[in-house]
Amino acid sequence: QVQLVESGGGLVQPGGSLRLSCAASGSILSIYDMAWYRQPPGKQRELVAAITNGGRTNYADSVKGRFTISRDNTKSTVYLQMNSLKPGDTAVYYCAADMRLLATQRNTYWGQGTQVTVSS
Repeated sequence: QVQLVESGGGLVQPGGSLRLSCAASGSILSIYDMAWYRQPPGKQRELVAAITNGGRTNYADSVKGRFTISRDNTKSTVYLQMNSLKPGDTAVYYCAADMRLLATQRNTYWGQGTQVTVSS
């Protein structure tokens, strides 16, 4: 009934940039908070950045000043602009959206993940 489709991952050299996108589709009534998480190899999933439907943002300390989260509510899409990438940013990146669907309660939905590898 709902899909979160991520794109934009890949291999990049240290210091480079990538832009991730995540588009929500389906029987969506409302989208509230949207966020990006990541799971480095062998580690737990962690919050990278989040944005409310009013545009308030918060970031993990490790990415402040380098990553920017934004959203386009007309397209039900959240973005993550990642600059000055470091090898430590290597992870599978997941988007998450707090949504209410047709005939359901508010819940959190996840994308399938996109690999980001920072390596020379």
